[in-house]
Amino acid sequence: MRISESDGLFIRDYVKTLKSEKLEKIVKIQDEMLALIREFLRKKGFVELLPVIISPLTDPLNHDVYSATFEAYGTRYSLTQSMIFHKQLALFNQEKIFIVSPNVRLEPEERAPLRRYLIEFVQVDLEMRDATREDVMELIEELLVYVISNVKEKFKDILSEMNPSLKVPKRPFEKVKYLDGLEKYGKDFERILSEKAENPFWLIDIPIEAREFYDKLSDDGRTLLDMDLIYPFGFGEALSGGEREYEYERILKRLEFKKNDPEDFKWYLEIAKEFGLPRSAGCGFGVERLTRYVCGLEHIREARLFAKVPGEFGL
Repeated sequence: MRISESDGLFIRDYVKTLKSEKLEKIVKIQDEMLALIREFLRKKGFVELLPVIISPLTDPLNHDVYSATFEAYGTRYSLTQSMIFHKQLALFNQEKIFIVSPNVRLEPEERAPLRRYLIEFVQVDLEMRDATREDVMELIEELLVYVISNVKEKFKDILSEMNPSLKVPKRPFEKVKYLDGLEKYGKDFERILSEKAENPFWLIDIPIEAREFYDKLSDDGRTLLDMDLIYPFGFGEALSGGEREYEYERILKRLEFKKNDPEDFKWYLEIAKEFGLPRSAGCGFGVERLTRYVCGLEHIREARLFAKVPGEFGL
């Protein structure tokens, strides 16, 4: 294979980035945060599972992404977009679980200017049997305070230069109802609220149309027992999660409402029908987005080696 002149320039720039002192510091901070996350969750009784990379069953998501599927051994597999269904099934085995889970979401190019999307990223995915949304929110608040306070202390000099505005979050985080934010600021309310905020906050009670079939419908029949965590200073969404539907008939109704094909989820549905699913709540938060927030990075591509931004070439 011959390397063109433009390829050669790209390679030199790429290696220069890999060797940069700033990226070296970012990777060490990220490594420490992962260690702290694992330490915190284990103290809380969580068991770490190995990630699922391919499966005939993955998150349908509620927004457009390009298909990442292939056929092998007579089965159609997808690259994991999230481990939502595997997390629920894993609760037959363990009460509290987490996974440092690689995800592939082939986002459209128009999301690239938002500076927080990668087509390959890692999230810490966790789930708890017999838990509520409020249980998850309390856990995540504690986790963020633990991680940020410790990493600020260990990398005091680096972070004071890299992100002098970073503060240890104050608990409890504010809760904002999704529809209240929409009514006050319009469809761009999440960005506006994030830019105004100086502390992480929760968006709660997400409308049924805005999320997937597995998110639990509240008694009002219009909103879900969901939450998003939003970083301040314009860094945007950090986390999504909530309580899960676990009863077979309710899942069928939600599939019908979302116009999802039950055939795509036949294994999951068969288990739900035959055995029932554990009642649970959980969430997933992006490691790169946390890194971007803690380090005060302009673009998420700075938050990992070998970053792949929608529409751009990446190794």
